[in-house]
Amino acid sequence: MDITEFRSILNGVMVPDNEQRKEAEAQYEKIPLLNRMSFLLSVLSTKEEEPNLHQQSAVLLRRIITSNFDESYITLNVDQQNEFKGQLLTCIPINAELFVRKKIADCVSELSRRLIDDSGKNSWPEVLKFMFDSVSSTDQGLKEIPLHIFCQFPGIFGQQQDHYQDVIHQMLGQCLQLGEPKNVRFASSCALTAFLLDNSENAVIIRRFQDLVPGLLKACEDSTAEDDDTVLKSLVELCEEAPKAIRPHLNAVLQLCHKLISNVDSEDSIRQLALESVVTLAETAPGMIRKQKSAIPIIIPEMLALMIDLEDDEESLAEWSVADDVEDDSDSNPVVGENAVDRFACALGGKVVLPVIMNNVPTMLQNNDWRYRHAGLMALSAVGEGCHKHMEEILPAIVTSILPFLRDPHPRVRYAACNALGQMCTDFAPTMQKQFHEKLVPALYTTMDDLKNPRVQAHAGAALVNFVEDCPKNIMVPYLDPLCAKLEQVLNQKMQELMQKGTKLVLEQVTTTIAAVADTAEDKFIAFYDRFMPTLKYIMQNASSDDYRMLRGKTIECISLIGLAVGSEKFMPDAQEIMNHLLQTQADTDSWEDDDPQISYMISAWARMCKLLGEKFVEYLPVVMSPLLKAASIKPEVTMLDTQDVEAVDEEDGWEFIKLGDQQSFGIKTAGLEEKATACQMLVCYARELKEAFADYVYDVVKLMVPLLKFYFHDGVRSSAAESLPLLLNCAALRGEEFVKNIWEYIAPNLLQAIADEPVNDTQSIAMESLARCIELRGMGCFTIDKYEELAKILQKMLEDHFVRTQQRFEQRNDEDYDEQLEERLIQEDNDDVYILSKISDILHALFGTHKSELFPFFDTLLPHYIKLLGADRPWAERQWSLCVFDDIIEHTGADAMKYSEIFVGPMLQYLDDESPEVRQAASYGIGVMAMSSSEAFATVIQEALPRLQRTISGPRGFMNGQRQVPQEDLAPLENCISAVGKILKYAPNLLGDQRTPLLRDWLAWLPVTEDKEEAAHVYGFIGDLIESNDPIILGESNINLPSVICLIADAVYGQSFDECPDVAQRLVLICKRVEDNAGSVWMSTISNLPGPKQMAMSAFMQGEASTTTTTTSN
Repeated sequence: MDITEFRSILNGVMVPDNEQRKEAEAQYEKIPLLNRMSFLLSVLSTKEEEPNLHQQSAVLLRRIITSNFDESYITLNVDQQNEFKGQLLTCIPINAELFVRKKIADCVSELSRRLIDDSGKNSWPEVLKFMFDSVSSTDQGLKEIPLHIFCQFPGIFGQQQDHYQDVIHQMLGQCLQLGEPKNVRFASSCALTAFLLDNSENAVIIRRFQDLVPGLLKACEDSTAEDDDTVLKSLVELCEEAPKAIRPHLNAVLQLCHKLISNVDSEDSIRQLALESVVTLAETAPGMIRKQKSAIPIIIPEMLALMIDLEDDEESLAEWSVADDVEDDSDSNPVVGENAVDRFACALGGKVVLPVIMNNVPTMLQNNDWRYRHAGLMALSAVGEGCHKHMEEILPAIVTSILPFLRDPHPRVRYAACNALGQMCTDFAPTMQKQFHEKLVPALYTTMDDLKNPRVQAHAGAALVNFVEDCPKNIMVPYLDPLCAKLEQVLNQKMQELMQKGTKLVLEQVTTTIAAVADTAEDKFIAFYDRFMPTLKYIMQNASSDDYRMLRGKTIECISLIGLAVGSEKFMPDAQEIMNHLLQTQADTDSWEDDDPQISYMISAWARMCKLLGEKFVEYLPVVMSPLLKAASIKPEVTMLDTQDVEAVDEEDGWEFIKLGDQQSFGIKTAGLEEKATACQMLVCYARELKEAFADYVYDVVKLMVPLLKFYFHDGVRSSAAESLPLLLNCAALRGEEFVKNIWEYIAPNLLQAIADEPVNDTQSIAMESLARCIELRGMGCFTIDKYEELAKILQKMLEDHFVRTQQRFEQRNDEDYDEQLEERLIQEDNDDVYILSKISDILHALFGTHKSELFPFFDTLLPHYIKLLGADRPWAERQWSLCVFDDIIEHTGADAMKYSEIFVGPMLQYLDDESPEVRQAASYGIGVMAMSSSEAFATVIQEALPRLQRTISGPRGFMNGQRQVPQEDLAPLENCISAVGKILKYAPNLLGDQRTPLLRDWLAWLPVTEDKEEAAHVYGFIGDLIESNDPIILGESNINLPSVICLIADAVYGQSFDECPDVAQRLVLICKRVEDNAGSVWMSTISNLPGPKQMAMSAFMQGEASTTTTTTSN
């Protein structure tokens, strides 16, 4: 092939005709890589070529360098490589068109990136000379090129960057001067941004180049005046990745952004990007922005002004009111403004944002122009999450101010009022439901009468869903009659409209609202079942066309939720018919698209049927599992594109992109992802509900779920995969130990790796919980030696990371931008870290519970960290979880735990009276398990601990001065102290001598124990021992203390102490019946003197209904 034929192929690649272009592309791909590279360079080196041909050649050459570097350039010998590099640089000046020069410069920057090794050595020094020569050129078009190269690859100086730092500063600074052409200034601004982003962690460079930011801001102002947003986009990136570079010029940045946002003559995209700069700064440097007290009150009104930018004509309103498609334009000013208010509030907090909102919104709500009222209401709904703490204090006034707008003359204002109230029902649950139900429920269901405006009707129904989902059942039940009457009325009206006009928006919403009401009302919905089910079944059976897929899916959801709410007895007469229709629908699923909305509804409905039918559901598994596994196996379409090519992708095709480095973006097509996540959740449900009846599907589900531990496209999928594993091990038991062993050998290494690699805290904690449960199921020897070592390294890394993050937060608390709002975020981060500590503790609990002292060599690798966590200078949560681990060691290894006694005994004794309730609880629990597991080995410790326990119980955090009302936070630790004394009395009486009698009397006087159900089992088990052994201290001479014993048991029953120990409850029931039989008059007299609620509790208890008693009491 010669160059002429190659040019012909290139021209074919650019033609608009699809068939011709595909044929040319196929011919191009057949050309060997090295030949392609040579031909492309030849085309670029020829002056006479058409600019478009040059541009296409540069694009294709860059792709070879990016994607086929090792197969192309690397195969050349040194002389050929040098010739290629030199020729590529000479191609730039011989091409007159700037857009072609930039495309060739992209090739240069990409080749430079490839020619810097891991140590930073640049094996193409000629490119730096070319850059310095070009930036000094009199050819203004050429002057921009080195800046473009530097922008594309700011690391081009490699290990020589420090050496060239002053030169880089001079180059960028000179090109930002006002005397330079605008294109050069704009290019220099982008290059400066790229350089700062590439060095965002280098404080020296950030400080050195901060003085160039004003030039960037001026370039930003000048470029936006020409509707060019390139520099402004760079500013947004700078705000996101390197906000500290802006700090000295923050006021200037905010002034520029305010000027751009407020300029109504500018393009919307520019106004929105300027706002994005401010909001991004608030998110990345909230402390910096909070200090700008004069800027915040002028920025927020600009957000509100964008929210007012709504169409105001009769045609638009008529179209809006009846539209079945309810998607808002995400790029419209009102949506952008609302999102900005939301993000600004979340970033800066209510103390800063809410006063400004409340200074502006009341005036907006009184404006005659409906758009202002609409924007004011939408703003109130947007700030709830971020301003939660401060907004809750004035919630009555806000709710009262919103309610009248449900009757506003304009339908879009009524819609906004529904939106505000619904969002607040979610943000402020259950406060909204408890305080305002009398006003909210009637107002919302009355708004559903707005027949002329289906959008308003539907949104009122949606707001009711928000109210109902978090509403306590007892609050909602009194509204069931009027609420269900309204829902029935709307359901029937909209059924008629569906058949007459085909409209379905309100019908889709009302089915969801009915479902939510049933879900909360539970058995109380039985009275309304027959009023809804016939219509819902009719919809399910007849809404079969593609246009009604969402309606059919929501109806299936509604039917299944109602069934679960009313229970199998009421649902059974309809169950077979509904199951048949579900099976019929299931038969069609093979023809559905991956993102068909019916899929997730069907999958969830089957899971509810499983809960409803129990083991009877097993017969349906062969039909259900095939499409469920198919949905769970959906593989999203992914791609890797040059970042420059991403802009050409149509957003409506469902692609989402994440930038990977400077030049490439990873794309995923999101269709089917939510359906996949739902399917995985349902597999967890089946494994949990059906247990061994699910055994035949364990192998296939394990093979599906284990790889999904690394499905990084969706957190929920990974969570479900992790959650399923111990459940599947349980299910597998029916198939024998060998089968379980084989699947565990497959699960174990993958689960360990998933925990190590998991980037999301919540998902990681679920995987750690699952690992702990798996260890408990598999027991001693659950891992091979190398996997024990791997687990130890994983836990060690987690603990090391914990200390690093703790130190980082300490430094942030000493940063100049530290304030109370930042402290709230740091506290949340503290809590997140502590939660991971608790999950590590769960794993160690499982290991010590199954391996006993055999685990000591494993634990010794972690011991230094737990010694550090136990230190008196550490936060209380660290001390708590360190103590919990040593508690487990004592409990499960007994006397062998003395190996670590010098480490934990001192702190455990000291912390019995710690300021932190959680630390006191962990310390006192440890003393109790010492008595239970090895009282002889720990005799000295127990004897020293006993008076400390007594002092804590009788001290200011206990029963000092005879007080019985103990603060809630002190109850559990107090009860652990009481239980610890009880365990000493029971398991170590030989250590007490003459102290036993007075100690036992004191101990009985400290009861009841009602808060800590686990300790209640020990306490009242010991009470049973004392009674059955006729202990004279508890019963008294001639059983004179029987009334006190009955009262003691009654206190425990009334306090629901036996919720988690039915065996202890049954034992005490038998004791009480013996008392009733043998001392009937004493029994009757004592019971009759109890308060009414305790009498009722005892009556239920004696009939074997202990868990149904009512309230808890405090000591």
